[in-house]
Amino acid sequence: DMMEFERVLSYFDEDGDGKISPNELRSRMVKIGGEFELKEAEIAIESLDSDGDGLLSLEDLIKLMESGCEDEKLKDLKEAFEMYDNEGCGVITPKSLKRMLKKLGDSSKSIEDCKLMIGRFDLNGDGKRP
Repeated sequence: DMMEFERVLSYFDEDGDGKISPNELRSRMVKIGGEFELKEAEIAIESLDSDGDGLLSLEDLIKLMESGCEDEKLKDLKEAFEMYDNEGCGVITPKSLKRMLKKLGDSSKSIEDCKLMIGRFDLNGDGKRP
């Protein structure tokens, strides 16, 4: 879905130029708790950069997101889930969602907002996202 790709791009694109630089990639990766050296960011972008400008464009990002095999996608989803399940209980609670959103720079969400977000995906109605 194009809006999702654009949202991912805008999250990493701190200066709003429509492309992700190695500095922007490194900065955001560090903010979400990863150790990421600038050289690693440069190598990652170089390997994905289709036009040789040293930056990731929306098209590069789409290719990256769509190119992963199903096993990789499942592994990535599991890792992303585990980031939000910071209580280690196998579900994403409103409290753990709020904590992760704050780490990602969005401290405006209340517990009530998080309950509503989880409610959209809560299949069994227990207030948590399995």
